Amino acid sequence: MTESSAKKGRPTPKRKDAQAAVKVSSLAPASTKAEKARNKEATKAARIAARAAYMRGDENALPLRDKGPARRFVRNYVDSRRSIGEYFLPVIFIVLGLTLVQNPIFQIASIAIMYLVLLISVLDGFFLSRKIKRLVAEKFPETSLKGLGMYGWLRSTQMRRMRTPKPSTKRGESF
Repeated sequence: MTESSAKKGRPTPKRKDAQAAVKVSSLAPASTKAEKARNKEATKAARIAARAAYMRGDENALPLRDKGPARRFVRNYVDSRRSIGEYFLPVIFIVLGLTLVQNPIFQIASIAIMYLVLLISVLDGFFLSRKIKRLVAEKFPETSLKGLGMYGWLRSTQMRRMRTPKPSTKRGESF
């Protein structure tokens, strides 16, 4: 007798019995409206508390991309300085307003300003990335530098009030 033709040692259950077993096991325990409301409130409170901890920068509440002393150092370094990248979005709104003026000189000048700010932002990001990697290598020699420069540059391009976790250092403050 081959393995595929060997008997399984028990009879095949009737279809009615197999379907009844599936139905019974899939039924969830009945819960009352009050229990559901309490669970919903508890979940909401936990979510709000976790969000507040994340915004404060509590290490346990941070996602993996923000965890660790090197990332905290990068955040503090970026938050302690001004960057042209954080002003890019307001400049774009000014450029948008200037392009509505029907004078071609205003339109060309506004587009030139936009590209100039973009170029300066990219150059600032490049030099910021290099400096961050150098500083982190000095302060945390055992830490991998992969992604830290881009992490710092992307944080520097966000408007200060929109950064998460919230900045914990003031501008110009040494840490």
